[in-house]
This record gives sequence, structure tokens and C-alpha cells, in this order.
Amino acid sequence: MINRPDPDELLDRVMREEDRQARGRLKIFFGASAGVGKTYSMLAAAQTLHEQGVDVVAGIVETHGRADTEAMLQGLERLPLRTYEYRGRALSEFDLDAALERQPYLILVDELAHSNIPDSRHAKRWQDIEELLHAGINVYTTVNVQHLESLNDVVGQITGIRVQETIPDHVIDDADEVTLVDLPPDELLLRLKEGKVYLPQQAEKASRNFFRKGNLLALREIALRRTADRVDADMRAYRADRSIAQLWQTKERIVVGIGTSADEDKLVRAAARLAAKLQADWLAVFVDAPSWPRATLARRERMLKTLKLAQSLGAETASITGDDVAQALVQFARSRNAGKLVIGQSRRRNWFKRLRTSLTERIALLGEEIDVYAVAREDKEEPAGPRDPLQGEFSTGSQRRRQGYLWASISCAVTTALAWWLIGFLHPANVIMVYLVGVMIVAVRYGRSASALASVLSVLAFDFFFVEPRFSISVSDAQYLVTLLVMLAASLFISTLASRLRHQANVAMLRETRSGNLYMLGKELAAVLTLEQILEIGRRHLGAVFGAKTAFLLPDSSEHVRVAIPNEHDPHTLDEVDLGVAQWVYDNGQPAGSGTATLPAAEALYLPLNATMRTRGVLAFISDDNNAAGRNTQLALPENRQMLEIFASQIAMAVERLHYAEVAQDALLTMESERLRNSLLSAISHDLRTPLTSLVGSADALASHPSLGPDERAMAQVISEQSQRMSGLVENMLDMARLQSGGVTLNRQWNAIEEVVGTALRLLQKTLGERKVEVHLPVDLPLVRFDAVLLERVFANLIENAVKYSPGNQPILIEAHAVPGYPGTLDIDVIDHGPGFPPGMEERVFEKFTRGDSESSTPGVGLGLAICRAIVEAHGGTIRALPNDAQRPGAHVRFTLPLEKTPALPEED
Repeated sequence: MINRPDPDELLDRVMREEDRQARGRLKIFFGASAGVGKTYSMLAAAQTLHEQGVDVVAGIVETHGRADTEAMLQGLERLPLRTYEYRGRALSEFDLDAALERQPYLILVDELAHSNIPDSRHAKRWQDIEELLHAGINVYTTVNVQHLESLNDVVGQITGIRVQETIPDHVIDDADEVTLVDLPPDELLLRLKEGKVYLPQQAEKASRNFFRKGNLLALREIALRRTADRVDADMRAYRADRSIAQLWQTKERIVVGIGTSADEDKLVRAAARLAAKLQADWLAVFVDAPSWPRATLARRERMLKTLKLAQSLGAETASITGDDVAQALVQFARSRNAGKLVIGQSRRRNWFKRLRTSLTERIALLGEEIDVYAVAREDKEEPAGPRDPLQGEFSTGSQRRRQGYLWASISCAVTTALAWWLIGFLHPANVIMVYLVGVMIVAVRYGRSASALASVLSVLAFDFFFVEPRFSISVSDAQYLVTLLVMLAASLFISTLASRLRHQANVAMLRETRSGNLYMLGKELAAVLTLEQILEIGRRHLGAVFGAKTAFLLPDSSEHVRVAIPNEHDPHTLDEVDLGVAQWVYDNGQPAGSGTATLPAAEALYLPLNATMRTRGVLAFISDDNNAAGRNTQLALPENRQMLEIFASQIAMAVERLHYAEVAQDALLTMESERLRNSLLSAISHDLRTPLTSLVGSADALASHPSLGPDERAMAQVISEQSQRMSGLVENMLDMARLQSGGVTLNRQWNAIEEVVGTALRLLQKTLGERKVEVHLPVDLPLVRFDAVLLERVFANLIENAVKYSPGNQPILIEAHAVPGYPGTLDIDVIDHGPGFPPGMEERVFEKFTRGDSESSTPGVGLGLAICRAIVEAHGGTIRALPNDAQRPGAHVRFTLPLEKTPALPEED
């Protein structure tokens, strides 16, 4: 037998090959952890190509101070890095534009999972590499296993450290080549101890946390398994591209064929035990074919439960269609490169089944290279069941078969009566056609069993009434014996073919109906603009398709679900909803209620509205055809349940889309209002500063005039003080406007923190008056790079706040200490003994025009702390308000500044 490739597959293969030729090739050096030698191996491979005359450029290579890795860069052209200014710091990044302009044959781009600085063209380095590949440039890169998105949480649970920089799994899957760089844990720990991975102080900390031997063993196993999966996928793709049907049993894989019998769970458990014994992957598959036993509702429910059982035991599940079960199973096993096939074998076989080739034998004939395992089972009598859409009528087991047999007999009698009338006008050979029409009608209406009976009865009736000698089963002419045999064969063939066509037509009609319903729902949801429209469309479609009553429950601000926008005039609105069940569904993201294993006593079925980012609500559903037990018979069919879940997913996505549209609109309005407010602040501040300066000068001159009496002098002094306060507010607004617009350039110099504190205290001498300020600064504090003028403003605002909101007889504390680490930080605390920040306001007080106590009579507009945050963050630091402490009451503000390596002082002569 010649296996001809599918023309569509050939065309798809040619198109993929054209795309692959136009695109650069990506090779990833994959490792279990840092220090295994990924970068070194990448450079070694690059040096080999460079020696062969290949144009190789090092785009960015992170050596981390390792001398041997740095030496591997010798002789390679290095692309200059691009310098970005970010928060007052100069950062070097990979220059994508320079790489595209240079157009080398191969470029080295280290650390695939790296995050680019904000405002870069791409947020992630793997996106830079995608652009290089689209430009036809080949790329070598490196990545560790913990950076894969699908394994991030698994690695985090093992190591206790969750990395933030991840890449989508498709980057690894789409790579042209993945090379595993492996190193035993003992050798890696030795390299760590020798300082070949991190600097000594970092290596000691790493060995106590991430680089424990148990962690390294687990990461190594995960990396090996992920690489093996990648190799297995490459092998299966290779077989598919070259239409290789023969199995390559490189990895144990088992396929179990699921039927609809009552004891299929026994088959699944046997397959799970076999897979565990062989340490093999296994798949459970159901074949929907006309040759399969008639799938009553009970059978289809059992099939769905069996597939769920297999999935819970670790199997991958699938449902496929085919005209022949044996052929479909063999093709599926070959497509998944499975060398073992497990099926159920009935212990009881009637005389008709004994005449036919068993499923096990047919699989063995079709797939000679596949090992077939047969698990004994017993066929039990099928109880009556409700309507199955794939059968077109009521699927009631033996009752339906008896009904089919009855109509087959009636059809044969009617056909015989018609033929008796036509025999006077037609040749007996033409009368046979009338019987074939009757057989075909029975096959289309009642399936194969009834049509087979109609075939046999038609042959006997034709022989009895129309073949000499008449009214006898005997045949006088041997030619008629051949005619009868051909008639029987043709009848059976036509009945089988008509039954299959009927089944396929029912399947096609059902799928067309589902596709049409989903299309209409998606089309209407795509055009809605309000939440009310989404819910109304959802209720209408669910009611029309399922004949059901529904209710939508959406969360409020406290994450408690409430019935959303009930419509009393809509006949599809569900009136009574169990909020407790709905809340459980929302919190857990799992279905509950009628027909599930969770809270099954509930009258309705509750489905979570799961969208991409989170659960958006709950759908309560109850069908109009609930039986006496309150069970949704509509949803007993797996196809209907799957369709309902798709409906819920579509509605959830529409709700999420609308939510993010509203968020984007709010953000746009906020940005626009912020821009207008900053422009207004800047304009007002500039217009006010000049008259305020004149007012302060005039008031001071008036207060010092010798001709004024004591009362007039005091009034002039009040005018001067209030004018100075107003001038300070204007300066704050101007500073805020400049910081928000990015118009402030940091003049970062090396400074001692105590000098800035002293300058700020001198500037506030008049504000402090007799107030005591205690400064506790260690003598060994390192120098810090910052803008001294702006940091003076930070201290001035924090101290001025402390003066406003704390008792005059209590001191203000200023403390600082260096926090070691890489990189280290300098923590500065400003503490008063006032009432402190109101609970819950620790974060909001740093927003513009926000005050800790809105009802306070203390003057101010709420800009001081906002300016502090803007200045500190511009320096790459953080600022926060700490919660009130019983041992140290009052407001406690801490801001941090990053520490850098202190420059060497010049040597004295």
C-alpha cells in the first residue's frame, strides 16, 4: 500500500519552508542555572564559526567579571552598546538599530529573558531577537530554565525564589536549535566556591539560598526533561514533514481507546498502572465513529466521566472522529508516536460478533509495529436514555433496536406489496431496485442493525414471492441464487453506507449549528459598548440555544458577587440565585451546583466567567427541561456542556474587554487632566512669583521703617511671613510642574549626607524657631551621588511637615544607615512625635494635593510629599510612610538612595 502525502500538508510544508529560509535561525544555549557555562559554550561555538570565516558579531555578552569568559571574546567584533539615561543614571543596553544596520551573518545576544529599560522599542530582549530574526540575521542566545513562563512557579516552589524576568514558552518551541549546557551539581558548587560564578560576597549568599545541592538537582532534572520534550517534538515534526508512518519508539508512549461501556474506568486504571510501570506518557482518546456502539445519553455521560478520570490520572485526553475505530486509533497512535495501544475486550461475544474480525485483530493488522494490550471487560444491558442529537431520535438501547426491527419488517412488507403490483410491468431484476430503496430508507432512519434485518428480509421476500418456484424458499434456477447473493451484499453495503452518511450528516449539522451560534454571539459581543448590552446579549443567546434561564453575578469593590442588572421582563432571567454557591465559584474559579461534584444540591449550575487575566463574574444557569431530580438534562451531553463553557468564556472576554476599555479611557482622561493641571500650575506659579517677591521685599522694608509704631510694625511682619509662606507654596507648585514635565536635569555629584542635612536645617532655621532636631548619623556613612539642591528640598519638606503636625516641645529625629548588599542602599528616616498618618493613608499621602488629615486647620495644599517622591524616584530610590509604631508614635517617613562604588580619592604628594 502506497502512503501518498496529503496535498494540503505538502503546500503547508512548502510555505513553512519558504518562511524559514527568509527568517534567521535561532540557537539557544539552555541551562539549569547560572554558572553551568552557557555563555562560554555560546562563545566557543561562535569562535569556531569565526575561524571558518563566518561574519560573527558580539551584540551583548554578559561576562559577569569571569576572566575565562572574557578571554573567549578575543578576536570577535563587539557591537558598541547604546547608553540610555534612566532616573538620572546612565545605563548600557543592546543597540538593536546598530545590529540591524550592521547586518552580520551571526550575532551573539546574551540573556534572552532580560528586560529592557522603559521607553525602549521592545520591553523584552527576546522581542529584540525576534526583530533580528525577521531581518534574516542568525542569533545565538542563552537562557536558564527558571525563566520559562510555564516553569516559573514550579521552580519558585522548589527554590523559594520567584524570578520576575520570564519568556513565553513558544520562544523555546520556535527556536531552530536548543543546546543543553549541563554541569553536575557538585562541579557547579565547586565553581561557585572558587568564585567562577559570582563575586566572593555574592557567592557566599547564593550558596545559602538558591545554590543548594537539592535545588540544583531538581533544576537539572527539569532542564533535562524540558530538553527531552523539545527533542521529541522535533522528531515528531520531522516524521510529519516526511510523511513517515512507521513508529520510531524513542520514548514510551501509550494510547488507550475509550469506549462507552459501563466499566471503561477499569480500562483507564489499567492503562494508568501500565504507564506508571513503564514511566511513559499516555493518552486517552475517544473515537466518534458510526461503527462504534450507539451512544445513548448514559453512554456519552460515561465517556465524558471516563475522559475526566483519565485526565485526573495524568493522561492527555482527546476526542477524534473517523469512519473506522481501528483505523482511527492506529492513525492517532502513529501521529503521536505511541508504540502501545490499550483497548477493552468484551468477554461475551455473540454468534454475530464471532463471525466478524475483532477490534484487537483489526488493529494488529493495520498497525503491525504497535503493541496491542486488551483488557477484559463485561458488557452490561443499557438502560433507557434521553435524546441524543447525533442519533437524530431517542437513543434507548434495546427499545430503539426493537423499534428499528419493527419498521424494517413493515418496510419489507410495504415494499413487497408494491413489488407485487409492479411485477406485471417490470422484470424481476428491476423489482430488486425497489427493495434496495426500502433498505436505504430504513438505514437512514434507524441505522445499521435495522437496515441489515431489512436486507435479509428483502432477500427472503423476493425469493419467496417472485423466484420460481413461488411461495417457497427453494431456488430452481442457480442464476437466481447468484442474484439473491448479490442482492444481499448490495443491501448490506447500501445499509452500511447510508448509516455512515447519516451519522456524518448529523455530526456536520450539529457542528454547523454550534459554529453559527458562536459566530452570532461573537459578532454581537464585538459591537457592544456597555455592560448592560453584554449581559442582555448573553441572556438572549443562552435562552435561545439552551432554552434556559440565566443570571449574571459580578463582583463589587469588596470582591463579593451580586446579581447584575436583573431584567424582570426578560423571560430568560433567573429569579432565584444562591449567592453562597456563586461566591464559592467566583473565589475558586471552578464550576459548582447541579451536575457537578461540588455543591450538587443546588438547583442551578454556576459557571465562572474566566477571562484572560482573572475571573470576571459568575453565570447561573438552569435549563427549562430539568428533570424531577432538578438535573439539567440539556447539559448531560458533553457537546452541550462544552458549548455552554465556550459561551461563558466569550461573555467573560467581552466583559474584560469592556473593563480595559474603560480603564484606558479613564487613564486617558487622567493624563489629559494632569497635563492641563500642570500647565495651569506652571502658568499660575510664574504669574504669582513676581508679585509675591515684590510683596515680601516691600513688607520687609516697611517692617524696618523707623517711623512705624509697634502695631504697624507687627502688621508688616505678619504680611512678610504670610507672603513668604505663599512664596514657598508657589515654589512647590513650580517644582512639581517641572518634575512632572521632565524638565529637571539632575546634577549628580558625590556628597556627604550630613552636609545636605545641615544645609536644610539652616534654611529652615526661621521655621524651626526653638524646635529641637536630633540628627543621628554614623561617622562611617559612605558618600552618595545625588543632586544636593533637590535633596535639600526633600529634607526641607519632610522637616517642615514634621514641624506642622507635631507638638512644639517634642524633638524631630533624623537618622540614616547604610544597608549592605548588591546594590546597597542608604536608608534615611525622618520621625516626629505627632499623631502620625491616618491608617490606610500611608501610600496616598504621596499623591498630589493629598493631605493626611483633610480636616486639619494646618495650612498647606498637599504637594510637599509628592515633590519628595518625585525627587527621590528621579534618583532611583524609594520613599514610603511606615505604619504607626506603639513604641515610637508619630509620622515615620523613610526614603532610600542607591549606593554606588565610591570613586578612589587622589593620592597626596
